[in-house]
Amino acid sequence: MVARLGRTFAAGGFSLYVVGGPVRDALLGTRTEDLDFTTDARPDDIEKLLRTLNHVTWDMGRDFGTIGTMLRDGDKAWQVEVTTHRADAYEPGTRKPVVAFGDTIADDLVRRDFTVNAMAVSVVDGTFVDPYHGLDDLADHILRTPTSPEISFSEDPLRMLRAARFAARLQLAPQPDLVRVMTELAPRLEIVSAERIRDEFTKLLLLDAPRVGLDLLVNTGLADQFIPELPALRLERDEHHRHKDVYEHSLIVLDQAIALERERNHEPDIVNRLAALLHDIGKPRTRKFEPGGKVSFHHHDVVGSKMIRRRLTDLRYSKDVVDSVSLLVELHLRFHGYGEGVWTDSAVRRYVRDAGPELERLHMLTRSDCTTRNQAKADRLRRAYEELEWRIDELSAAEELDAMRPDLDGTEIMRILGVGPGPVVGKAYRFLLERRLDRGPAPAAVAESELREWWAAEQS
Repeated sequence: MVARLGRTFAAGGFSLYVVGGPVRDALLGTRTEDLDFTTDARPDDIEKLLRTLNHVTWDMGRDFGTIGTMLRDGDKAWQVEVTTHRADAYEPGTRKPVVAFGDTIADDLVRRDFTVNAMAVSVVDGTFVDPYHGLDDLADHILRTPTSPEISFSEDPLRMLRAARFAARLQLAPQPDLVRVMTELAPRLEIVSAERIRDEFTKLLLLDAPRVGLDLLVNTGLADQFIPELPALRLERDEHHRHKDVYEHSLIVLDQAIALERERNHEPDIVNRLAALLHDIGKPRTRKFEPGGKVSFHHHDVVGSKMIRRRLTDLRYSKDVVDSVSLLVELHLRFHGYGEGVWTDSAVRRYVRDAGPELERLHMLTRSDCTTRNQAKADRLRRAYEELEWRIDELSAAEELDAMRPDLDGTEIMRILGVGPGPVVGKAYRFLLERRLDRGPAPAAVAESELREWWAAEQS
């Protein structure tokens, strides 16, 4: 398929290169099926050439020079996008990009974000093009921009977030000039849409080891521009060190949550990772120095839940993600409220009821939140939570906890009480659900007797 494309463009008198990430990944020995092509042909010429291979093409963004089609290679269909050599920039003070087409591969590569992404291979003759020494930087684990970082980051400020992602993904050390400019230009991130920031932040968090990138965002002030609650976790510790470094604790919790995902055979989960990173988001706002030098963070779970709902909404995360992360943050101390004591059946039922479909994620967050260096305490907490999970499994098998309902439904409630639809039915339903949580399932006759007693008391 690639060779056929190369021959087609060469016959038309144009060059064609595979460029960017696919070249970098191939040098790292990583297989990829997403190929980015660039050419000196203009969009109209690209479309004509692609139509000789498939009469169906689509306009991915003609003003940006990208035309797409679908090509078959044996039994496999490949989506192909070819882009004219280009240079992107923002009009000063706006989010509106302007495009200038280039005539050579060097014109294109100098506008790429980083040198490790500014390498190309000719599809026509196999020539490797690396004018900015990306291969050397890849080998030396260096993160640089092909042009000056001032120019690169001014053209597209989102590249500063991409720098954090590539530093973490490829374990590259950002050069001092790059870090300096990221710090100086951090406020320019305001011209980038919340959706683009969200997508880049999500890609960073879903990496195997995002810590390096998160540190870079915090240390350069970039995090202050879109998620200031994260750097706010770097609380000054009191002179007696009576409370943990909350920021470092949060990074450890994230590391442990990622490890648990792998251990439990889960795919990378943005809800799990946002909850792990930001579960203590309410601590700076609730910190209080108590008599005797103690430090408290009362209700930081509830405060943090509200804070994270606002922040994730501003970042345009979906309602499902916002609701799930907010609930997990609100519940992340629930286990510790019971400590290492004995969990009653009623407490187990309420824990499962409150977590709802987020129970598995709550298991992972609660386990990950143990970062004590006291091995004996850590072992006690681990055993206590294993006991809780065992109790949940045991009760679930006996009582179907995942579908917990009162022993009587709304129709039966109305029949027994002789009432029609209205607030009384809802109130009675909630009463029966509380009884169900307290003592487990009961025969209908028992539930009816309890309901009648409740109704008599309500009417007295």
